[in-house]
Amino acid sequence: MAKLEQRTKENPKLEMRELADGRISLYLNYYLGREERPLVDKAGNPILYETGKMAGKQKYWVGHRRKKENLNLYLLKHPRKPKEKEENRETLELAKKIRFEKEQQLKEMQKGYRINQNKDINFLDYFQTYIDNYTKGDIRMIQLAYQRFKDFLNSNKSYNIYKTRLKPDQLTKDMMIDFVEYLKSKSKGLGAKTIYQRFKKVINYAVEHGVIANNPCKGVSIKADDNILRKDILSISEIETLINTHYPNQNLMVRNAFIFCLYTGLRFCDVKDLTYGNVDYQNKILKFEQRKTKGHSGSSGVVIPLNDGLLSLIGTPKSSDLYSELIFPLPSYESACHSVKYWVKRAGINKHISWHCARHSFATNILNNGVNIKTVSSLLGHASLKYTEKYTRAVDELKREAINSLPELKI
Repeated sequence: MAKLEQRTKENPKLEMRELADGRISLYLNYYLGREERPLVDKAGNPILYETGKMAGKQKYWVGHRRKKENLNLYLLKHPRKPKEKEENRETLELAKKIRFEKEQQLKEMQKGYRINQNKDINFLDYFQTYIDNYTKGDIRMIQLAYQRFKDFLNSNKSYNIYKTRLKPDQLTKDMMIDFVEYLKSKSKGLGAKTIYQRFKKVINYAVEHGVIANNPCKGVSIKADDNILRKDILSISEIETLINTHYPNQNLMVRNAFIFCLYTGLRFCDVKDLTYGNVDYQNKILKFEQRKTKGHSGSSGVVIPLNDGLLSLIGTPKSSDLYSELIFPLPSYESACHSVKYWVKRAGINKHISWHCARHSFATNILNNGVNIKTVSSLLGHASLKYTEKYTRAVDELKREAINSLPELKI
């Protein structure tokens, strides 16, 4: 079987393989570049070099990305008749033509060229349209990422000209590096990383749908230790103080929902969507799907046992046909957080408490009371223990503070 003549730098390459029926199938073999991935163990921890010059540094898997595309074109292995030879020649010429056209398309993608269909897109409008059609639970963070990016363009002299109109091909790696620095100057802890992750979500979507040719965020990241609990938490005694604090015109629905989250670990987006239909009164359990992971995680369903106090906080629907009624009809997230902060201040607790602190407080307090990490992970609806481990570090810190609170030992 004759080999195909081609230049070594052609990409994709036209190649052939012999089939069981004696025909020769033609296909394209793409080289998509070198790829590196950090190696981690089953628990998600980085695998490090133990000896040599690289000791202490993370190991990486290095490989090459390739893709094959079947052309559905076939040659006869041993053509004898002139007609068979002519058909082979025509088929091979067609395959070479297809290969050349595919190579031009690949070069356009790699070099950032785009067929002029996307040249008039305003990325800022595209971002807003993405938000308008977004339905997942983290939409507030997507909106925040959009606002931070607009603020960045408006405040930076180098990018101020793009504050109202920014073409996709004007998004550069240098711009992303400057945007990351801007985010880190405006947010603490994991805030900057979380906002940037949502921004990249929109960029990745645009790349996937052909709006952006080269991903400007590639190689630009914000590093932060995800296993450090940075938000303030309420201790059990502080929770008791908060529950015993009342004031005129307090929003009782916000109060009851926040207490419920302190005792169950629910997120705001989940507690506000709870209906009486989520409650199994007979077996005293709450069943729901987490809005954050619904549809793209096998661990989105959560079951939480309910004691008499929590059942009392939930109450019952006014009639049997109202099980679709919301248990806690809450205002907006911003309004609910404002009410909680005012309530915390009236209780004399000097901590920065947002709604999500209720989830952190729940996890830390039950771990501190001796509940095993697997149980806590299940109650929180985590897909992996690695997401729960940050709370064990918070518990260790609380124990250390308790020991250090004792009078100094002098022997």
